[in-house]
Amino acid sequence: VQLQASGGGLVQTGGSLRLSCAASGRTFSTYAMGWFRQAPGKEREFVAGITWSGESTSYSDSAKGRFTISRDNAKNTVYLQMNSLKVEDTAVYYCAADRFLEDVMRPYVPTYWGQGTLVTVSS
Repeated sequence: VQLQASGGGLVQTGGSLRLSCAASGRTFSTYAMGWFRQAPGKEREFVAGITWSGESTSYSDSAKGRFTISRDNAKNTVYLQMNSLKVEDTAVYYCAADRFLEDVMRPYVPTYWGQGTLVTVSS
């Protein structure tokens, strides 16, 4: 599975962005997907995850209530809708894939990674 993240950019505090992660390969619909982020000088951290079917999702405490992960298996794409953005959300965001939701909730564990897309939130 090859992953291509996009949708990052510069946004003001309180604004919104939607990240996309397009996957190649016919087995996309069998993988759980996750979003992680890494700010300068910090460790990579889990943001959100979703099962292969989309029926179950998981969020970090910082993402709950503001971010929504979703997927469209027909388009081989997973999304991260980010609302009410804060300066501390500034980071490079990565999508990742693995077989199980618990595996895409742990940094550095997932088998497949996208290249990252930069989100900058200005005050």
